[in-house]
Order: sequence, then structure tokens, then C-alpha cells
Amino acid sequence: MAPSPTGYLHIGNVRTALFNWLFARHHGGEFRLRIENTDTSREVAEATGQIQDSLRWLGLDWDGPVTFQLDRIDLCRQRAGALLEAGLAYEDDGAIRFRMPEEGTTAWEDLILGPVEVRNATIEDVVIVRSDGRPTYNFASPVEDAEDGITHVIRGPDHVSNTPKQIQILRALGAPVPVYAHSPNVNGDDGRKLSKRHGAITVDEFRTAGYTPDALVNYLALLGWSYDDRTTLMTRAELVERFTLERVGTSPAVFDYRKLDWMNGVHLRGLDPEVYASTLVAFLRERGRSWDEELVRRSAPLVQEKIVRLGEYESFAGFLFEEPELREPELLDAAVLTPAVAALEEVRPWNAAGIEKALREVAAGLALKPREAFQPIRVALTGSRVSPGLFESLELLGRERALTRLRAVAAG
Repeated sequence: MAPSPTGYLHIGNVRTALFNWLFARHHGGEFRLRIENTDTSREVAEATGQIQDSLRWLGLDWDGPVTFQLDRIDLCRQRAGALLEAGLAYEDDGAIRFRMPEEGTTAWEDLILGPVEVRNATIEDVVIVRSDGRPTYNFASPVEDAEDGITHVIRGPDHVSNTPKQIQILRALGAPVPVYAHSPNVNGDDGRKLSKRHGAITVDEFRTAGYTPDALVNYLALLGWSYDDRTTLMTRAELVERFTLERVGTSPAVFDYRKLDWMNGVHLRGLDPEVYASTLVAFLRERGRSWDEELVRRSAPLVQEKIVRLGEYESFAGFLFEEPELREPELLDAAVLTPAVAALEEVRPWNAAGIEKALREVAAGLALKPREAFQPIRVALTGSRVSPGLFESLELLGRERALTRLRAVAAG
């Protein structure tokens, strides 16, 4: 993978990195990470670190050290000098241009697109070293491919136009030409390339929203690739075992946030309860929440089946830790809350079973269906009509906190 350090890692680039990683792991090869920083004016140190952090979080481990193109600037200058001496390049206003063949074609067998052929007359003499001595991407990249022994290059379709230039440069250098595969773009549901207007697009945004690495990797693998016509949920090991470029399509993939939510919910529900609780605690700590860990763990079973992203926990169960905002005051009914408080004051021991019995008796006494009676209690307690189980929530909140909150709302 060869990202430019110009900002946070885009999810489309991550999908391409994942295809590289799966291909390498499937064949027992090496997956390399190279930072394409030939344009120093655009380099952002923070982004360089974020690229690595994002890949680590996703579990896309790379082999060998991270390399930076500018670290090999001297090697590129040497290779350019050799091309000059051989008459395969020439100087132009202080820069060095590669002399592209004028006749014939440059062709390659793309592992995704199939056979591709480009007339050499349509390819310009590409600049390989700028007038300030810095190599360009189209020169540094093939030089490093040769230096690193790269056998396969899997990248986006926007690089198709670069491939014949790089093939010709490699041939001129007497270096092996890698096998190329150009994977489809990732688009939004409007058919346009995925961008901010569609929603979250960086790994950090998906991480902050509470998606799990395994679910995100599972989903991204299916953007442009499929194992068969029916299998959707796969472990990382299954993806590595099953991934082949033959089943990567050529049409752009459409990013479906609803499908990702569904898949993330399935992954979360499938976690062992203890693992789920620890994952939730770690997520909240990362978000800067210092909420009581024991209470978070006790609440975890109530939310595991309810939320599809860990980021929903705060709005779903935050009432356990902070006074909720009463967003729907019109649903509060003192005629229900007052007798409910009186009944709850008599509950001993304070547990979900005893609380349920008391509140069902209140509903019967008021000639209300349980749902009608419980709604104003739920809103008063949690601030919302949607929450974990009412009886369990009351138990978790504790007698004094629960009764104090309900009394205050009932008093208006």
C-alpha cells in the first residue's frame, strides 16, 4: 500500500489496502507499506502516524519497516543519471524526462481488468526528476518496486494511466515488471466517488462511531469482491483463505452504510459477553468517558442485543451515569408516576423481578396496558422512549437514584 500523507486515511484506500493484505496473506507473501511523500509540500506528519494507527487498528499488519519515498531520493537520482547516459532520458528546463517509445504499444494482463493495451504515441515523455532534484511519483514508485522486489501491485483505477509509464521505466532500468491489478472505485449510493457528502469516510470516523475492526474488514472485503452469491459474514481467517482476485469485479462498488450497521450489529452480538463488556469499556475510555467501569460492565448485557454501534451506547444508556435530558416531556404523566413511585418505595430487595411485579400491579390498578403505564416511567427515568429494559435499568440505577429522579419528575 502506498498512501500519500495528505490527510486521514480514506476508507476507499483502506479497501484497496485490504485487497493487497488479503492477497499477500492468502499466498504467503509480504504486504508492504510505503509512504508516497515525493511532494513534500503536502506531507503532514500527523497523517503519516494516522495511516499507521488506522491500519494497526484494522489488523492490517505489514511486513518489514515502513518506507518513505524521499528516503531513497539518492537512489532515484542515480537511476535517472543512468537513464540519461543511456539516452533513455533527457534534460528539459532543469528537469529530467523519460523518453517514451514513439512506436508500438505498452500492454499488460491486468488481473482484474484483463488485457490492457495503450498506444505509446499517446503517452507523454513523463518527468522523472523535478528541477529541484526530487523524483516524481511515476519514477520513484517503479524504482522502489524494483528495489523492494514487488511482484504484484493492486491499486485503484485512477492509476491505470500511470501503469504504461511505469512499465516502460522498469523495462528501461532492466528491472522485472510486477503483475498489476486495478480494483474498482468505492462510490456512494448516488454513483459518485465516496466523499464527505455521503457520510463518514475516514477510518477515524468509523472508529469513533463505534464500528469494530472485524466488522469493518468483513464489510470492506465485500466491496467489489465476493466469495459466492450467498456468503456475507466471514472471519478474518476465512477471508484470507477465500480471497482471490478472480472474483474482484470491474464495476464500482457502492458503500451501503445500512448494511455496514447490520453487519456490525451481528459482529457485536456474536461476541462473548465478557469480551463485549471489555470492548465497550475500552471504547468509552478512548472516547474520554470516565464512567464507572463496573456499572458499564453490568449494563453491557442489556445493550449487546440492542445497539449496532458502540457509539450508540452513550445515547442509549448514558442515563445510568448522568441526568438525562427529558426530550419528550409531553409523555410524562403524574397520574402514573406518583403511584409508581409509591409502589417502588416498597420494593425490597431492589431487583428487576421485584420492580417488575410492583409496576405491573400499578398498571393493573390504573386499568392501563403495561406499555401505556411503563412509557412515562421510562421517559422520566431515561429521558427517552427507547432504552434498555425498564426493570433492569431501575435496578442498575439503584434505589435512591431511581426514586429521587422519578420523584422530581412526578413533582413537575
